[in-house]
Amino acid sequence: MQDPNEDTEWNDILRKKGILPPKEIPKDDEEEEAAALQQQSVVKTYESMTLDELEENEDEFGEDDEAAIEMYKQKRLAEWKAAQMKNVFGELGEISGQDYVKEVNKAGDGIWVVLHLYKQGIPLCTLINQHLSVLAKKFPQTKFLKSISTTCIPNYPDRNLPTIFVYFEGEMKAQFIGPLVFGGMNLKAEELEWRLSESGAVKTDLEENPRKNIEDKLMSSIRSSLPTRKDSDSEDEDY
Repeated sequence: MQDPNEDTEWNDILRKKGILPPKEIPKDDEEEEAAALQQQSVVKTYESMTLDELEENEDEFGEDDEAAIEMYKQKRLAEWKAAQMKNVFGELGEISGQDYVKEVNKAGDGIWVVLHLYKQGIPLCTLINQHLSVLAKKFPQTKFLKSISTTCIPNYPDRNLPTIFVYFEGEMKAQFIGPLVFGGMNLKAEELEWRLSESGAVKTDLEENPRKNIEDKLMSSIRSSLPTRKDSDSEDEDY
């Protein structure tokens, strides 16, 4: 009679089908298998953790686990870098209304989209497209798009142009509608960058609103051109 504990391919098949009982494991082998299962369990917890979770829970694991932790850290870091590289845009793209859902509403997890609705022949629209081309290179993780307004939204009124919509993961987070919002043809790329950073679309390195400096200089210029109280008094005395 064939030994049910014998290591044969046929016995393995019968064990898998439940015809033969599981192979008897010597006690020493049982301890080794239990230790192996425990190690597999620990490794599985590493695999299920994000990079941040690995760093947060690092102190909970023993010295023997340091190598495994470091290995999975590097693995998670590589995956993160790959995802970042995948989500690099770097230029101002053009879309039509047919592309709207795919490129904007279904842009993907963690993706910010800045969409400029414009029309040719409107100088401020042209200026904003120039600024967005610069910002697209500076912030490649954000998807910058432009579209002729009426191809996306039929009968969209020209008085609402320029219009910028900001989306995150398919949901609108901000909208800038009409020329007054942008401050006219004096709009600088840095000012537009600041406005987009306030919506969350880009992470600016600007420390304050560039527009504030312009407004402060303007007010200072106005104040310096006004007569002082002393000048006013002397003028009153002359009459």
